[in-house]
Amino acid sequence: MSESGLVLAAGEPPINFRAHELRAGNLAGARDDFEQMIRELVAAWYRGARLIAANPGDWGIDVVVGDLAGQIVIWQAKYFMPVVTASHQGQIRESFSSALKAAAEHGHKVRKWILCVPASMDAPTDKWWSTWKKKAAKDFDVQIELWHEGELRQLLISPDAANVRRHYYDPYQNPARPEPARPGVVQVEPEKATAMETALFVRQLREAGHQQVSSAKLEFFNAELLAREIVDKDVPAEVNALVEADATVHSIWETSFNEVAESHPAGPRLPGLHASVMRQIRGIGHSWPAELRSTPVHRCGMMHRIVEDGRAGWVPHWEDVVVKHRDEQPAQAPAPAQRDPDAEHAGALP
Repeated sequence: MSESGLVLAAGEPPINFRAHELRAGNLAGARDDFEQMIRELVAAWYRGARLIAANPGDWGIDVVVGDLAGQIVIWQAKYFMPVVTASHQGQIRESFSSALKAAAEHGHKVRKWILCVPASMDAPTDKWWSTWKKKAAKDFDVQIELWHEGELRQLLISPDAANVRRHYYDPYQNPARPEPARPGVVQVEPEKATAMETALFVRQLREAGHQQVSSAKLEFFNAELLAREIVDKDVPAEVNALVEADATVHSIWETSFNEVAESHPAGPRLPGLHASVMRQIRGIGHSWPAELRSTPVHRCGMMHRIVEDGRAGWVPHWEDVVVKHRDEQPAQAPAPAQRDPDAEHAGALP
């Protein structure tokens, strides 16, 4: 990609890629954080960009645009700091080979392979890269590009990537700036409240002996509205914050469930579980994603969404409740707002 000629606006801090180490606290975390940044940066330019989770039998992909049953473009993130040297050449070749090997095994075609590094190459490595790139591109009929620190900075200072830049590289900018207003709490209409009686999250509460569930319905309803708005807007930082919040809340439930279950190994119920989980969720402070504007009502509703999704419950046999509920009324319970990968369109490949 060519240099865009964009410059930082007045007051914008310079982009320092060492910020990933400060954010994560260690080198391993910095690699993951940089990889996530690349996904969001790519998504700012190409709709449909997505991470591919690391897994045994890795397909050699960090970020991809395209159809894994057809042609794809791969972004390979490597957190090489402070300089890309000869010691990194083997990792670069190995990553490229893994991507092509996986393509041959799984039936997709790598149209373009882009290496993303937060540093520049020293002179010998730059010479090696030019030679290797030309030969590999010819031998394997693949376009090969390099997004080094200069290219990344040019992309990050684009208005399209403003949210990505602010999230990763200037989190302490403008401390006096007022926080965005929290969303209001919307009351549930009587008809909708009645319809929720058939919802899985309500059934799980009833199984746990809860007689009053009006507040739970209000929490679920407002969390659904918030989640659907975030998914519809599709701002990468907010979508990631929603995923992070989901994981945080689920972790609170799982830890509490295991603790209470250990204390009541033979009982049909788990006394105090629901109250403990909700108390912890309401008390979440700085660990709650700043990009996710919410009230305690929305936060508790995130827990009900997880239960509605069949990933948690309030009794020892909660998984049996999920199965029975879905067998009895698979189409009646309201489904939580989720991203549908099949509904997203990648558009034209870059």
